[in-house]
Amino acid sequence: MALQKIFQFRESPDGEASKPFLEHLEDLRWTIVKMAITLILAMILCFAFRTQLVRIMQAPLHQIDPQVGALRALGITDSIMISFHLAFYAGIVLSFPILLYFLAEFVLPALTAVEKQFLLPAIAVSFGLFLLGVLVCYFWLLPKTILFFFHDTQSLGWAPTWTVQQYYSFATRFTLAFGLAFELPVVVLALVKFGLVTFKFMTRTRPYAVVLIFVLATIITPTPDILTLVALALPMCLLYESCIWIAWMMERRARSTSTPA
Repeated sequence: MALQKIFQFRESPDGEASKPFLEHLEDLRWTIVKMAITLILAMILCFAFRTQLVRIMQAPLHQIDPQVGALRALGITDSIMISFHLAFYAGIVLSFPILLYFLAEFVLPALTAVEKQFLLPAIAVSFGLFLLGVLVCYFWLLPKTILFFFHDTQSLGWAPTWTVQQYYSFATRFTLAFGLAFELPVVVLALVKFGLVTFKFMTRTRPYAVVLIFVLATIITPTPDILTLVALALPMCLLYESCIWIAWMMERRARSTSTPA
């Protein structure tokens, strides 16, 4: 069972008695509660600044054409629903490091004192990669993608008239997905650290990993077009390739430290 494998990492390495399975589930319940409360508080804070969030998210539109920036609201409740939508995704970005900390606190309570010293820096690096992915998407990829669809729509003789529901669904999911894609090195290196994957395994399964990356990109991209799919999948493939060589360096370093002088 997947939960039982996760719970194995929670056991103390110094020979203490293992916790019963139900106690692990109780810890998991409280972890979920703490993460939910953190996300809700972040959402409330972001909702208070919904006007500023709307202006930030529509900035790429105004760079293309001011007329396109005037989105159409077709639903009576669009204003409040879009506000909740933005608050939810902005809340994830804002509370991401705290959510990571709670998750790490649950999965890895049996870390040694030396390993715990690296926990907060690891969370900081993870959040930095997530934020980097969000910023790269917002300032570079999102405007170029919108510009492509803007000109493609015009080339067919149609007037680009987009609704708030369509635009914010695309922009928020695309930006957040790109941020999560930049977490791939952290996930892979954690699996290497726990010994669940190796450099040889990652090298041997590289073709399958590329296919899986494209499948995941197809699932999380907000539109089914090839351009958006490749724009998300290609950086993930490059990140996975970098993980292979980082795994090689990690294994080489582990062998050198374990070899007696």
